[in-house]
Amino acid sequence: MKNLPFRIGHGYDLHRLEADRKLVLGGIHIPHEKGLAGHSDADCLLHALADAIFGALGLPDIGYHFPDHDPKNKDLDSMIILERSVAVCKDAGYIIGNVDVVILAEEPKMSPHLDKIRESLGKTLETTADRIGLKATTNEGLGEVGRKEAIAAHAVCLLMHEENGTNY
Repeated sequence: MKNLPFRIGHGYDLHRLEADRKLVLGGIHIPHEKGLAGHSDADCLLHALADAIFGALGLPDIGYHFPDHDPKNKDLDSMIILERSVAVCKDAGYIIGNVDVVILAEEPKMSPHLDKIRESLGKTLETTADRIGLKATTNEGLGEVGRKEAIAAHAVCLLMHEENGTNY
């Protein structure tokens, strides 16, 4: 991999809401009557962010790195997925420049949880809160998110080669 000074990636993920599942977003438990369905803990925010990191590095998505047909990934804590994507990033000589994440959900309200999610992300990404953009919005009643059937997340990530990153 050529050591470009900067690399950018985008990730997106959506998971269906389902009864009898815990709602985990950004590595934290959010009280709600439904949780996200998936092979892992289905944390769409962390999946989108890991995909953004892998994409910035020109690597395949998390389905390649953590296939759902592998039993060891069943009910996997998605924070492990993000930790591994950060480790791959560091091994390639890059650090997180900044990330920007948007959660799309009709309910529950995300604003009471954003600071805790940002704190969780900062530890795992090994960066400071001022390098983490985190927002939530609704889908105005449209689509599966709008019908309260799913929650989705978009993430972008700017990576800086370590040689450049120390100058900022």
